[in-house]
Amino acid sequence: MSIRLALFLILTLDTLLLIFQIGELSISYNETLLLNGNFSFLQSLIKTSFYFFGQNDFALRLPMIALHILSAILVYIISKKYLKLQRNRLWLVLVFIFLPGVMSAGIIVNDAGFILFALLLFVYFYERLSPRYIYILLIFYMLIDGNFVYLFIALTAFAIYIKNRNFFILNLFLVIGSLLIYGIDMHGSPRGYFLESLGIYAAIFTPIIFVYLFYILYRRYLTKDIDILWFIATVTLVFSLILSFRQRIAIEYFAPYIILALPLVAQTFEHSYRVRLNIFRKNYKLIFLVSLILLFINSSVVFFNKYLYLLIEEPRKHFSYNMHVAKELSKELKEREIYCVDTSTKMAKRLEFYGVTKCNNNILQENYLGESLSDNVTISYKNRVVYSANVTKINTN
Repeated sequence: MSIRLALFLILTLDTLLLIFQIGELSISYNETLLLNGNFSFLQSLIKTSFYFFGQNDFALRLPMIALHILSAILVYIISKKYLKLQRNRLWLVLVFIFLPGVMSAGIIVNDAGFILFALLLFVYFYERLSPRYIYILLIFYMLIDGNFVYLFIALTAFAIYIKNRNFFILNLFLVIGSLLIYGIDMHGSPRGYFLESLGIYAAIFTPIIFVYLFYILYRRYLTKDIDILWFIATVTLVFSLILSFRQRIAIEYFAPYIILALPLVAQTFEHSYRVRLNIFRKNYKLIFLVSLILLFINSSVVFFNKYLYLLIEEPRKHFSYNMHVAKELSKELKEREIYCVDTSTKMAKRLEFYGVTKCNNNILQENYLGESLSDNVTISYKNRVVYSANVTKINTN
Protein backbone atom coordinates (compact mmCIF):
# COMPACT_ATOMS: atom_id res chain seq x y z
CA MET A 1 0.00 0.00 0.00
CA SER A 2 1.37 3.41 -0.97
CA ILE A 3 1.97 6.06 1.68
CA ARG A 4 -0.48 8.46 0.04
CA LEU A 5 -3.21 5.84 -0.03
CA ALA A 6 -2.57 4.95 3.61
CA LEU A 7 -2.74 8.64 4.59
CA PHE A 8 -5.96 9.03 2.60
CA LEU A 9 -7.53 6.02 4.35
CA ILE A 10 -6.51 7.31 7.80
CA LEU A 11 -7.98 10.74 7.12
CA THR A 12 -11.13 9.24 5.59
CA LEU A 13 -11.68 7.05 8.65
CA ASP A 14 -11.08 10.05 10.89
CA THR A 15 -13.60 12.14 8.93
CA LEU A 16 -16.26 9.42 9.06
CA LEU A 17 -15.83 9.00 12.81
CA LEU A 18 -16.22 12.75 13.35
CA ILE A 19 -19.26 12.92 11.07
CA PHE A 20 -20.78 10.06 13.07
CA GLN A 21 -20.29 12.12 16.21
CA ILE A 22 -22.35 14.98 14.80
CA GLY A 23 -25.52 13.01 15.38
CA GLU A 24 -24.48 12.19 18.94
CA LEU A 25 -24.07 15.77 20.13
CA SER A 26 -26.29 18.78 20.73
CA ILE A 27 -25.14 22.37 20.58
CA SER A 28 -23.74 23.49 23.93
CA TYR A 29 -24.43 26.78 25.70
CA ASN A 30 -20.83 27.91 25.14
CA GLU A 31 -21.22 27.26 21.43
CA THR A 32 -24.36 29.40 21.32
CA LEU A 33 -22.40 32.19 23.00
CA LEU A 34 -19.75 31.97 20.30
CA LEU A 35 -22.37 32.12 17.56
CA ASN A 36 -24.30 35.01 19.07
CA GLY A 37 -21.49 36.90 20.80
CA ASN A 38 -18.93 39.39 19.57
CA PHE A 39 -17.61 38.95 16.04
CA SER A 40 -14.78 36.49 15.64
CA PHE A 41 -13.06 34.78 12.72
CA LEU A 42 -14.37 31.40 13.85
CA GLN A 43 -17.90 32.79 14.12
CA SER A 44 -17.68 33.98 10.52
CA LEU A 45 -16.60 30.49 9.40
CA ILE A 46 -19.57 28.87 11.13
CA LYS A 47 -22.04 31.41 9.75
CA THR A 48 -20.62 30.91 6.26
CA SER A 49 -21.29 27.21 6.69
CA PHE A 50 -24.87 28.04 7.76
CA TYR A 51 -25.28 30.12 4.61
CA PHE A 52 -24.48 27.16 2.37
CA PHE A 53 -25.93 24.26 4.37
CA GLY A 54 -28.59 25.84 6.58
CA GLN A 55 -28.65 26.12 10.37
CA ASN A 56 -28.16 22.55 11.57
CA ASP A 57 -25.70 20.36 13.43
CA PHE A 58 -23.84 19.34 10.28
CA ALA A 59 -23.22 22.94 9.21
CA LEU A 60 -22.28 23.84 12.79
CA ARG A 61 -19.50 21.27 13.04
CA LEU A 62 -18.35 20.98 9.42
CA PRO A 63 -15.80 23.86 9.66
CA MET A 64 -14.22 22.25 12.74
CA ILE A 65 -13.93 18.90 10.97
CA ALA A 66 -12.38 20.61 7.94
CA LEU A 67 -9.84 22.44 10.13
CA HIS A 68 -9.08 19.16 11.90
CA ILE A 69 -8.34 17.31 8.64
CA LEU A 70 -6.24 20.19 7.31
CA SER A 71 -4.30 20.20 10.59
CA ALA A 72 -3.56 16.47 10.22
CA ILE A 73 -2.26 17.06 6.68
CA LEU A 74 -0.04 19.89 7.93
CA VAL A 75 1.33 17.64 10.68
CA TYR A 76 2.30 15.09 8.03
CA ILE A 77 4.00 17.73 5.87
CA ILE A 78 5.82 19.41 8.77
CA SER A 79 7.04 16.05 10.09
CA LYS A 80 9.05 15.47 6.89
CA LYS A 81 11.74 17.68 8.40
CA TYR A 82 11.88 15.59 11.58
CA LEU A 83 11.16 12.00 10.55
CA LYS A 84 13.17 10.11 7.95
CA LEU A 85 10.78 7.22 7.38
CA GLN A 86 7.43 7.86 5.72
CA ARG A 87 5.68 5.18 7.73
CA ASN A 88 6.71 6.96 10.93
CA ARG A 89 5.03 10.10 9.65
CA LEU A 90 1.85 8.07 9.24
CA TRP A 91 2.15 6.83 12.81
CA LEU A 92 2.58 10.42 13.96
CA VAL A 93 -0.57 11.48 12.09
CA LEU A 94 -2.45 8.55 13.62
CA VAL A 95 -1.34 9.52 17.12
CA PHE A 96 -2.21 13.15 16.40
CA ILE A 97 -5.78 12.57 15.23
CA PHE A 98 -6.57 10.17 18.07
CA LEU A 99 -5.31 12.40 20.86
CA PRO A 100 -8.42 13.11 22.99
CA GLY A 101 -7.76 16.85 22.91
CA VAL A 102 -7.28 16.95 19.14
CA MET A 103 -10.34 14.79 18.57
CA SER A 104 -12.48 17.05 20.74
CA ALA A 105 -11.17 20.12 18.92
CA GLY A 106 -12.22 18.48 15.65
CA ILE A 107 -15.90 18.40 16.61
CA ILE A 108 -16.53 21.00 19.34
CA VAL A 109 -16.95 24.58 18.20
CA ASN A 110 -14.38 26.56 20.16
CA ASP A 111 -11.10 28.33 19.52
CA ALA A 112 -8.90 25.26 20.13
CA GLY A 113 -9.33 23.68 16.69
CA PHE A 114 -8.88 27.00 14.90
CA ILE A 115 -5.79 27.95 16.96
CA LEU A 116 -4.20 24.55 16.31
CA PHE A 117 -4.71 24.87 12.56
CA ALA A 118 -3.39 28.45 12.55
CA LEU A 119 -0.26 27.45 14.50
CA LEU A 120 0.49 24.56 12.16
CA LEU A 121 -0.08 26.85 9.18
CA PHE A 122 2.42 29.34 10.61
CA VAL A 123 5.03 26.62 11.15
CA TYR A 124 4.44 25.35 7.60
CA PHE A 125 4.93 28.82 6.09
CA TYR A 126 7.79 29.85 8.40
CA GLU A 127 10.50 28.12 6.37
CA ARG A 128 8.76 28.43 3.00
CA LEU A 129 7.94 32.12 2.75
CA SER A 130 10.05 35.25 2.97
CA PRO A 131 10.03 37.15 6.29
CA ARG A 132 7.80 39.82 4.75
CA TYR A 133 4.88 37.40 4.35
CA ILE A 134 5.49 35.85 7.76
CA TYR A 135 5.23 39.29 9.34
CA ILE A 136 1.94 39.93 7.52
CA LEU A 137 0.57 36.57 8.69
CA LEU A 138 1.48 37.29 12.32
CA ILE A 139 -0.10 40.74 12.19
CA PHE A 140 -3.24 39.13 10.76
CA TYR A 141 -3.26 36.66 13.67
CA MET A 142 -3.06 39.51 16.16
CA LEU A 143 -6.04 41.25 14.58
CA ILE A 144 -8.36 38.23 14.51
CA ASP A 145 -7.82 36.60 17.92
CA GLY A 146 -6.29 37.51 21.27
CA ASN A 147 -5.30 33.90 22.00
CA PHE A 148 -2.31 34.21 19.69
CA VAL A 149 -0.54 36.36 22.30
CA TYR A 150 1.16 33.21 23.59
CA LEU A 151 2.56 32.59 20.11
CA PHE A 152 3.99 36.11 20.05
CA ILE A 153 5.53 35.66 23.51
CA ALA A 154 7.17 32.41 22.39
CA LEU A 155 8.42 33.96 19.15
CA THR A 156 9.86 36.90 21.07
CA ALA A 157 11.97 34.46 23.08
CA PHE A 158 12.88 32.57 19.90
CA ALA A 159 13.98 35.81 18.19
CA ILE A 160 16.32 36.53 21.09
CA TYR A 161 17.75 33.01 20.79
CA ILE A 162 18.43 33.29 17.05
CA LYS A 163 19.50 36.95 17.43
CA ASN A 164 17.01 38.25 14.88
CA ARG A 165 16.43 41.89 15.79
CA ASN A 166 13.60 42.60 13.34
CA PHE A 167 11.71 39.45 14.32
CA PHE A 168 12.12 40.38 17.99
CA ILE A 169 10.80 43.90 17.50
CA LEU A 170 7.82 42.67 15.49
CA ASN A 171 6.76 40.07 18.05
CA LEU A 172 7.31 42.42 20.97
CA PHE A 173 5.03 44.88 19.18
CA LEU A 174 2.47 42.10 18.61
CA VAL A 175 2.55 41.10 22.28
CA ILE A 176 1.93 44.70 23.38
CA GLY A 177 -0.74 45.13 20.70
CA SER A 178 -2.58 41.97 21.77
CA LEU A 179 -2.51 42.99 25.41
CA LEU A 180 -3.83 46.45 24.59
CA ILE A 181 -6.61 45.14 22.34
CA TYR A 182 -7.69 42.01 24.21
CA GLY A 183 -5.99 42.16 27.62
CA ILE A 184 -4.94 39.06 29.54
CA ASP A 185 -6.76 37.49 32.45
CA MET A 186 -4.43 37.28 35.45
CA HIS A 187 -6.15 37.25 38.81
CA GLY A 188 -6.61 35.42 42.07
CA SER A 189 -4.38 33.98 44.73
CA PRO A 190 -2.71 30.55 44.85
CA ARG A 191 -5.38 27.85 44.98
CA GLY A 192 -3.61 24.69 43.88
CA TYR A 193 -4.64 24.68 40.23
CA PHE A 194 -1.13 23.64 39.16
CA LEU A 195 -1.77 19.93 39.75
CA GLU A 196 -5.23 20.24 38.22
CA SER A 197 -3.70 21.75 35.09
CA LEU A 198 -1.17 18.92 34.84
CA GLY A 199 -4.04 16.45 35.18
CA ILE A 200 -5.99 18.09 32.35
CA TYR A 201 -2.91 18.11 30.13
CA ALA A 202 -2.44 14.41 30.88
CA ALA A 203 -6.08 13.76 29.91
CA ILE A 204 -5.68 15.70 26.65
CA PHE A 205 -2.50 13.87 25.62
CA THR A 206 -2.95 10.64 27.65
CA PRO A 207 -0.58 10.29 30.63
CA ILE A 208 2.25 8.36 28.95
CA ILE A 209 2.47 10.69 25.95
CA PHE A 210 2.34 13.81 28.12
CA VAL A 211 5.07 12.59 30.49
CA TYR A 212 7.26 11.62 27.52
CA LEU A 213 6.56 14.96 25.83
CA PHE A 214 7.53 16.83 29.00
CA TYR A 215 10.73 14.75 29.22
CA ILE A 216 11.65 15.44 25.58
CA LEU A 217 11.20 19.20 25.98
CA TYR A 218 13.44 19.17 29.06
CA ARG A 219 16.01 16.87 27.42
CA ARG A 220 16.26 19.08 24.35
CA TYR A 221 16.81 22.08 26.59
CA LEU A 222 19.77 20.35 28.21
CA THR A 223 21.28 19.32 24.87
CA LYS A 224 20.49 22.69 23.25
CA ASP A 225 18.68 20.81 20.47
CA ILE A 226 15.95 23.41 20.21
CA ASP A 227 14.11 25.08 17.36
CA ILE A 228 10.97 27.11 16.75
CA LEU A 229 8.64 24.20 17.62
CA TRP A 230 10.44 23.74 20.93
CA PHE A 231 10.12 27.43 21.78
CA ILE A 232 6.43 27.62 20.94
CA ALA A 233 5.57 24.48 22.93
CA THR A 234 7.90 25.02 25.90
CA VAL A 235 7.35 28.74 26.49
CA THR A 236 3.57 28.27 26.34
CA LEU A 237 3.63 25.23 28.63
CA VAL A 238 5.76 27.03 31.23
CA PHE A 239 3.64 30.18 30.97
CA SER A 240 0.41 28.21 31.44
CA LEU A 241 1.75 26.36 34.47
CA ILE A 242 2.93 29.62 36.05
CA LEU A 243 -0.54 31.10 35.55
CA SER A 244 -2.10 27.97 37.07
CA PHE A 245 -0.49 28.80 40.43
CA ARG A 246 -2.86 31.76 40.68
CA GLN A 247 -5.95 30.80 38.71
CA ARG A 248 -7.78 28.05 36.87
CA ILE A 249 -6.61 28.36 33.28
CA ALA A 250 -8.53 27.54 30.10
CA ILE A 251 -6.40 24.65 28.88
CA GLU A 252 -8.06 24.67 25.44
CA TYR A 253 -6.21 27.95 24.71
CA PHE A 254 -2.81 26.47 25.64
CA ALA A 255 -2.99 22.82 24.54
CA PRO A 256 -2.74 23.56 20.77
CA TYR A 257 0.67 25.12 21.38
CA ILE A 258 1.91 22.05 23.26
CA ILE A 259 0.66 19.75 20.51
CA LEU A 260 3.22 21.36 18.18
CA ALA A 261 5.91 19.43 20.06
CA LEU A 262 4.67 16.08 18.70
CA PRO A 263 7.12 16.04 15.74
CA LEU A 264 9.97 16.60 18.21
CA VAL A 265 8.72 13.72 20.35
CA ALA A 266 8.46 11.46 17.31
CA GLN A 267 11.91 12.48 16.08
CA THR A 268 13.57 11.69 19.42
CA PHE A 269 11.72 8.38 19.70
CA GLU A 270 12.70 7.41 16.14
CA HIS A 271 16.35 8.29 16.75
CA SER A 272 16.48 6.42 20.07
CA TYR A 273 14.93 3.38 18.42
CA ARG A 274 17.17 3.34 15.33
CA VAL A 275 20.50 3.63 17.17
CA ARG A 276 19.81 0.50 19.21
CA LEU A 277 20.34 -3.11 18.22
CA ASN A 278 17.24 -5.22 17.63
CA ILE A 279 17.51 -7.00 20.96
CA PHE A 280 17.37 -3.65 22.76
CA ARG A 281 14.40 -2.31 20.80
CA LYS A 282 11.79 -4.43 22.58
CA ASN A 283 11.22 -1.90 25.36
CA TYR A 284 10.61 0.87 22.83
CA LYS A 285 8.16 -1.30 20.92
CA LEU A 286 6.37 -2.12 24.15
CA ILE A 287 6.16 1.54 25.22
CA PHE A 288 4.78 2.54 21.82
CA LEU A 289 2.28 -0.32 21.80
CA VAL A 290 1.02 0.47 25.31
CA SER A 291 0.75 4.18 24.44
CA LEU A 292 -1.20 3.36 21.29
CA ILE A 293 -3.58 1.03 23.15
CA LEU A 294 -4.24 3.63 25.86
CA LEU A 295 -4.74 6.25 23.15
CA PHE A 296 -7.37 4.14 21.41
CA ILE A 297 -9.08 3.36 24.71
CA ASN A 298 -9.30 7.06 25.57
CA SER A 299 -10.54 7.80 22.05
CA SER A 300 -13.20 5.11 22.37
CA VAL A 301 -14.42 6.73 25.58
CA VAL A 302 -14.83 9.99 23.65
CA PHE A 303 -16.64 8.33 20.74
CA PHE A 304 -18.90 6.08 22.81
CA ASN A 305 -19.32 8.41 25.76
CA LYS A 306 -23.08 7.88 26.06
CA TYR A 307 -22.48 4.39 27.43
CA LEU A 308 -20.90 6.03 30.47
CA TYR A 309 -24.38 7.04 31.60
CA LEU A 310 -24.89 3.40 32.52
CA LEU A 311 -22.02 3.71 35.00
CA ILE A 312 -22.54 7.22 36.37
CA GLU A 313 -25.05 7.67 39.16
CA GLU A 314 -25.61 11.38 38.51
CA PRO A 315 -25.96 12.10 34.73
CA ARG A 316 -24.94 15.75 35.18
CA LYS A 317 -21.45 14.59 36.18
CA HIS A 318 -20.90 13.13 32.71
CA PHE A 319 -18.10 15.07 30.99
CA SER A 320 -20.24 15.60 27.87
CA TYR A 321 -23.57 16.27 29.55
CA ASN A 322 -23.52 19.92 28.48
CA MET A 323 -23.46 18.74 24.87
CA HIS A 324 -26.34 16.30 25.20
CA VAL A 325 -30.13 16.50 25.65
CA ALA A 326 -31.00 19.74 23.81
CA LYS A 327 -31.48 18.22 20.35
CA GLU A 328 -33.60 15.33 21.60
CA LEU A 329 -35.57 17.66 23.87
CA SER A 330 -36.43 20.00 20.99
CA LYS A 331 -37.60 17.03 18.92
CA GLU A 332 -39.80 15.79 21.77
CA LEU A 333 -41.32 19.25 22.25
CA LYS A 334 -42.06 19.63 18.55
CA GLU A 335 -43.79 16.23 18.51
CA ARG A 336 -46.09 17.66 21.19
CA GLU A 337 -46.60 20.72 18.95
CA ILE A 338 -44.72 22.95 21.40
CA TYR A 339 -42.56 25.42 19.51
CA CYS A 340 -41.72 27.90 22.24
CA VAL A 341 -41.07 27.60 25.98
CA ASP A 342 -40.00 29.59 29.00
CA THR A 343 -37.07 27.79 30.63
CA SER A 344 -33.55 28.37 32.01
CA THR A 345 -31.36 30.77 30.07
CA LYS A 346 -28.83 28.14 29.03
CA MET A 347 -31.38 25.62 27.81
CA ALA A 348 -33.39 28.36 26.09
CA LYS A 349 -30.34 29.40 24.06
CA ARG A 350 -29.69 25.81 23.06
CA LEU A 351 -33.30 25.05 22.13
CA GLU A 352 -33.47 28.20 20.04
CA PHE A 353 -30.85 26.76 17.70
CA TYR A 354 -33.23 23.85 16.99
CA GLY A 355 -36.25 26.06 16.37
CA VAL A 356 -37.84 26.13 19.82
CA THR A 357 -37.97 29.79 20.72
CA LYS A 358 -38.63 31.64 23.96
CA CYS A 359 -42.17 32.61 25.00
CA ASN A 360 -44.44 32.73 28.06
CA ASN A 361 -47.07 30.28 26.79
CA ASN A 362 -45.31 27.12 28.01
CA ILE A 363 -43.08 26.67 31.04
CA LEU A 364 -40.41 24.00 30.82
CA GLN A 365 -39.07 23.18 34.28
CA GLU A 366 -36.44 20.51 34.83
CA ASN A 367 -37.31 17.91 37.48
CA TYR A 368 -35.22 15.80 39.74
CA LEU A 369 -34.70 12.45 38.07
CA GLY A 370 -37.20 9.96 39.42
CA GLU A 371 -40.11 12.37 39.78
CA SER A 372 -43.26 11.09 38.12
CA LEU A 373 -45.45 13.80 36.63
CA SER A 374 -48.09 13.38 33.97
CA ASP A 375 -46.61 16.01 31.65
CA ASN A 376 -43.04 14.83 31.98
CA VAL A 377 -40.65 15.05 29.06
CA THR A 378 -37.83 12.56 29.49
CA ILE A 379 -34.64 12.05 27.50
CA SER A 380 -32.90 8.67 27.71
CA TYR A 381 -29.60 7.32 26.41
CA LYS A 382 -28.97 3.59 26.33
CA ASN A 383 -32.21 3.03 28.29
CA ARG A 384 -31.04 5.36 31.04
CA VAL A 385 -33.04 8.51 31.79
CA VAL A 386 -30.64 11.47 31.84
CA TYR A 387 -33.09 14.38 31.74
CA SER A 388 -36.64 14.96 32.94
CA ALA A 389 -38.74 18.10 32.76
CA ASN A 390 -42.34 19.16 33.20
CA VAL A 391 -44.14 21.24 30.59
CA THR A 392 -46.95 23.48 31.83
CA LYS A 393 -49.20 25.33 29.41
CA ILE A 394 -50.13 28.83 30.61
CA ASN A 395 -53.59 30.11 29.78
CA THR A 396 -53.05 33.64 28.52
CA ASN A 397 -56.76 34.38 27.96
